[in-house]
Amino acid sequence: MLTPDQLSIVKATVPALEAHGETITRHFYASMFAAHPELLNIFNPANQKTGKQARSLAASVLAYAANIDHPERLGGMVGRIAHKHVSLEVLPEHYPIVGEHLLGAIATVLGDAATPEILDAWAAAYGQLADIMIGVERGMYAGAAQQPGGWPGFKPFRVVKKVQESRVIASLVLAPVDGQPLPPFQPGQYLSLQVRVPGGETTQIRQYSLSDAPNGQTYRISVKRELAPEHDPFAPGGLISNHLHDDVGVGDELLVHTPAGDFALQDSDRPVVLLSGGVGITPMLSMLHALAAGNSERPVLFVHAALGRWHHAFRDQVNALAQAHPNIRKVVYYTDVTDEDLAGEHHDETGLIRLETLRPYLPAGEAEFYYCGPEGFTRAVEGILDRLHVPAERRFTETFGPSQDFAPVLTA
Repeated sequence: MLTPDQLSIVKATVPALEAHGETITRHFYASMFAAHPELLNIFNPANQKTGKQARSLAASVLAYAANIDHPERLGGMVGRIAHKHVSLEVLPEHYPIVGEHLLGAIATVLGDAATPEILDAWAAAYGQLADIMIGVERGMYAGAAQQPGGWPGFKPFRVVKKVQESRVIASLVLAPVDGQPLPPFQPGQYLSLQVRVPGGETTQIRQYSLSDAPNGQTYRISVKRELAPEHDPFAPGGLISNHLHDDVGVGDELLVHTPAGDFALQDSDRPVVLLSGGVGITPMLSMLHALAAGNSERPVLFVHAALGRWHHAFRDQVNALAQAHPNIRKVVYYTDVTDEDLAGEHHDETGLIRLETLRPYLPAGEAEFYYCGPEGFTRAVEGILDRLHVPAERRFTETFGPSQDFAPVLTA
């Protein structure tokens, strides 16, 4: 339990965390993996190389420190992190390891400024956060395993269908090897796969959004092939995504975790606007299928941005749903239009999504906005929603990869 003095010390160290947070977390990960290489089976090494994981942890620690005297404000952060931890099988025994190396990194980076009083305060603060997370995750693990059709850990599934949806996106339809019925999921959630690439030294865990409505028999995920970055053509592409595209086919088995994720379609009567960029279409498609399958009368606008027709996944599915349901409208933006991309057939608008071109399509009333895509896309959508004066309670988003910003927690 934090003493009043320790609470004051933690809050007073927020400026230091802002100044040195990413450096501290980089030291933390390097130290932890050197001492516990087995944890490389949990963490995505690509996010370590890019610094995304370090920035995500720094943002989380900052949000926690800033709100340590108002833990009720941390609900959104705790829930999102807990879902990710459960999908990775982060267990109670991992928390002392993290605490040891996080405190060690603070001491190393801050040097003499990290007094015994500061380290003791942060040890107490971390212990309090660990207790919160372990309690939430224990309930989530139990709920996932004990629900009808649920299971603990990772379970073998077989690929029963594989479809190339675009030049860079392929869908895998997965059925449990044991033939048991599957638990439902909330449209917008994801699956975790545990994969060992032939020749690899560790297993890798990746999350992929479910791209269809629940049916009780199979799950469908849709995976984007992650190519080497244009600025560094000699850098490797996505290890697991390329493996799933090139090496995994019908009949192969994959280890799958129960669905997780706090990004989900809300149960309300408000109009719905689903906005996606690139592979961000996958959770939006799951939501669209669910809205159509439930015969909802909610007005729905499905907005998607793609480079062009060859990168536009699920075009026929979305068109069919819009034609079959009068309450569903769609608008497609192509940013790199060629002579093969026909206006009115393949796409409706040219260029980036802008308020001026989007506004005529928006439904009347206080709509809920769901959006997913690359960071630049989500920032652009946030700007549009700001101009529309859409309040936070009607905005729902998913970030692929580690969350870089918990600012909404700080202002809740």
